[in-house]
Amino acid sequence: MTTDKLIRAAQTAMQNAYAPYSRFSVGAAVQTDKGNIYSGCNVENAAYPIGQCAEASAISAMISAGERTISAVAVAGIGQALCTPCGGCRQRIREFAAEDTPILVCDESSLRHETTIGDLLPLSFGPDNL
Repeated sequence: MTTDKLIRAAQTAMQNAYAPYSRFSVGAAVQTDKGNIYSGCNVENAAYPIGQCAEASAISAMISAGERTISAVAVAGIGQALCTPCGGCRQRIREFAAEDTPILVCDESSLRHETTIGDLLPLSFGPDNL
């Protein structure tokens, strides 16, 4: 895993976020089993429910490129509190990632915490349940 490159991709995507309402910019990057990195940012909308999370944007880019397996994720957010994936994005990540997939939680300048999707979404329901 190329941790530094993955983190930089998430931080760069965060700078492109469209967050005029919350002013809370988030960037995410997913690395695939082929070593490719896809990034995304949050995109808010005046009709709040139809906004899109950074993780969902990055996963969409990965799927659009024809890939299906996430090997690592970086999420970058602003502020003092850790910016971990929301519940919906945890499930989105789990759809394409094994439970031991690393999740790197970053801020604007550094890695702040490392965990796994299994730790963030224990006893998850995933493709192997079907």
